[in-house]
Amino acid sequence: MKAWIEEDNINYEYIIRYLRDTIPQSEGHIAEMERFAKENDVPISQPESIRLMEVLLKIAGAKRVLELGTAIGYSAIRMTNACGAEIVTVELSEEMADEAEKNFERAGVTEKVTLIRGDARQVVAQFQEKEAFDVIFVDAAKGQYMEFFEHCDRLLKKGGILVSDNVLYKGMTATDELVVRRKITIVRRLRKYLEMLKENKNYSTALLPIGDGVAISFKEMKTDDSAK
Repeated sequence: MKAWIEEDNINYEYIIRYLRDTIPQSEGHIAEMERFAKENDVPISQPESIRLMEVLLKIAGAKRVLELGTAIGYSAIRMTNACGAEIVTVELSEEMADEAEKNFERAGVTEKVTLIRGDARQVVAQFQEKEAFDVIFVDAAKGQYMEFFEHCDRLLKKGGILVSDNVLYKGMTATDELVVRRKITIVRRLRKYLEMLKENKNYSTALLPIGDGVAISFKEMKTDDSAK
């Protein structure tokens, strides 16, 4: 096994282990960041999820990527290393942002990654459409995905890809049997978000049961404003 099994991974353990055995083992600074995240209970993208993200970026030929939810900078580093894209990433926590900046410097990606500190809802609201992105990776507060979407839709190029992480939320999104009381609001909002993506004719969405659930949405080349 190449990584710990997270409590929020929705798959059977034997599937997780097998999937991770198909992924090249992390080395150097990346491996150190994974250990830091485990030891300090910092949420980062799970190995199979970030591997999917790397492959999607290469398929898309992404040049410009927006990430909502930097944490310690792990996924931003993985993404720019995968395809050389410019990454704009947003983080609310000052502590996490400080750690991310250290990691960007150590990884030698400061010229490729722009970190913006603040509430993602407020930050993306200030972006102009001319700053459009090829790929947008949403991995911030799960209960706010619907609020993020209006601006993500505006800022994503036609033919672009929207990736929403943790959408199955420990399996609770899929069944009421797993929902705990303190998470009811988040689960309801995630279900509403996924239903919106399903019904939005401007997007084709696939929901994958890896990690904590990943939704991949392709923005159609021809869009209908009435569908928003």
